[in-house]
Amino acid sequence: MEVEFTGEIVEWRGPAPFHFLVLPPDAVQDIAEVARAVTYGWGMIPVRAVLGSVTFTTSLWPRAGGYVLPVKDAVRRPQGLELGDVVTVRMTVREGRVRP
Repeated sequence: MEVEFTGEIVEWRGPAPFHFLVLPPDAVQDIAEVARAVTYGWGMIPVRAVLGSVTFTTSLWPRAGGYVLPVKDAVRRPQGLELGDVVTVRMTVREGRVRP
C-alpha cells in the first residue's frame, strides 16, 4: 500500500525532542485497513518513506487515535528542513509481522 500526504513538521518533546509528520485522517483510514496484518509491537507500522531526496525506513507510531511519522535528523538536516516546514511524503507500508 502506498500513501502520499502533505504535513507540517512538528516536535514532540519527551526525554529528547523528536520530529514528526502527523498523518491526515484519510491516510490514517487507509493505514487502518492493513494495520493488523503488518503491526509490530506497540502498534508500530513499518514503512519505507520518501521525503524530498531522501528515502528511509521507519515505523509509524500510533498517537491520539492516528499515526505520526518520525522524521530523523539524518533525513531533515541534509535537506535543511526545520520545525513548521510543510512537506510532502510518499510512503509504502512494508510487510511486518503477520498476526493470527
